[in-house]
Amino acid sequence: MAHFIDRRLNSKGKSTVNRQRFLRRYKQQIKKAVSDAVGKRSVTDIDSGEQVSIPTRDISEPVFHTGRGGKRSVVHPGNDQFRKGDKIERPPSGDGDGAGNGDASDSGEGQDEFNFQISKDEYLDLLFEDLALPNLKKNQLDKLVEYKTYRSGYKMDGVPSNLDIVRSLKGSMARRIALTGDKRRQLRELEEQLEALKADKHDNQLEILRIEEAIAELKARIAKVPFIDTFDLRFRNFEKRPLPTSKAVMFCLMDVSGSMDQATKDIAKRFYILLYLFLTRSYKNVDVIYIRHHTQAKEVDEQEFFYSQETGGTIVSSALKLMREIVLERYPSNEWNIYAAQASDGDNWADDSPQCGHLLHKDLLPLVRYYAYIEITQRQHQSLWREYQRLTEIHPHFAIKHIRTVEDIYPVFRELFAKQLTQQGAA
Repeated sequence: MAHFIDRRLNSKGKSTVNRQRFLRRYKQQIKKAVSDAVGKRSVTDIDSGEQVSIPTRDISEPVFHTGRGGKRSVVHPGNDQFRKGDKIERPPSGDGDGAGNGDASDSGEGQDEFNFQISKDEYLDLLFEDLALPNLKKNQLDKLVEYKTYRSGYKMDGVPSNLDIVRSLKGSMARRIALTGDKRRQLRELEEQLEALKADKHDNQLEILRIEEAIAELKARIAKVPFIDTFDLRFRNFEKRPLPTSKAVMFCLMDVSGSMDQATKDIAKRFYILLYLFLTRSYKNVDVIYIRHHTQAKEVDEQEFFYSQETGGTIVSSALKLMREIVLERYPSNEWNIYAAQASDGDNWADDSPQCGHLLHKDLLPLVRYYAYIEITQRQHQSLWREYQRLTEIHPHFAIKHIRTVEDIYPVFRELFAKQLTQQGAA
């Protein structure tokens, strides 16, 4: 059996095999920490790396130890308070005995939580794992591109987990045959001569000694050829090939009226930044259309969408009308997969909410692949929510969700874009 030891240094910015194994092993704890971090971050640093803490009890290793052998007789004192099957309550913690949330010890020793840093790429991979655009239809093959990993032969360097042992041993054998073939042929010839001289009755002692020295030298030179060399190592190579899928456009509609206070707008911006990162991370060449509205709607660029201070009254239908105009003018539904995500606090003119429902039901929902509405409020739902709720019973690709606090953003986002929705839509 051959043992391979990889003594190469890891290149800068490249994760080690042990690190990847650690991330896989404690994936649930890390994903929970990533989910919690989304709500604690500011809008500007939502896509950076993250420091993750794992309780020491979750990373403790099982230990085998030698138990007592033979038969043992133990006498336990009886009691007059408990019977078989009773559950004993944990003793209450005292007020002055150092009770707290830490991992304290009565012997003066303790152990902190295990902290480590994950990179930006690792953070985003965990953030958007198992997410996809729902109901994506392959109607055009020249715009949106997904990537799939394929086997692509072998290469001479790589991580130990991709080492192909059989291929490496074949290379080792071929190299040793090539380097020692001529010497082995000479060795066979000398051994044949030695056998002939020994069989000869004449005194050939000097010649025999010379041939034996030559044989010993050849064997030493053959033995110096290493069994395995770095040149022999072959690693399985993997490549990402683009898979042409479909042309897609995402409409982002955000309410910026006076009823949307700064905290509500901040939650909406966090949601849209998550959506933007998800689209740019998972897909190539997805058009994103930004629409801000109060009493009037306007198509804006990314900078104005996230940072403009414009405000006013509330007429939600203005954004829906502008979206319809843009779709009819630039994004025909037979060529594009159309998606929309709308964020609002639910406040709207009472007479405008039925019009919004009519626009969605008649004009927009028949054209889009998926429409998501999030309402950001801690108040009671108003007419716009009730109007949209009726549409969910008619259109299965229309989803509405309620966000109360920053902590709700990521769970709601995962519910809206989970891959299960894609499977249901395909069925």
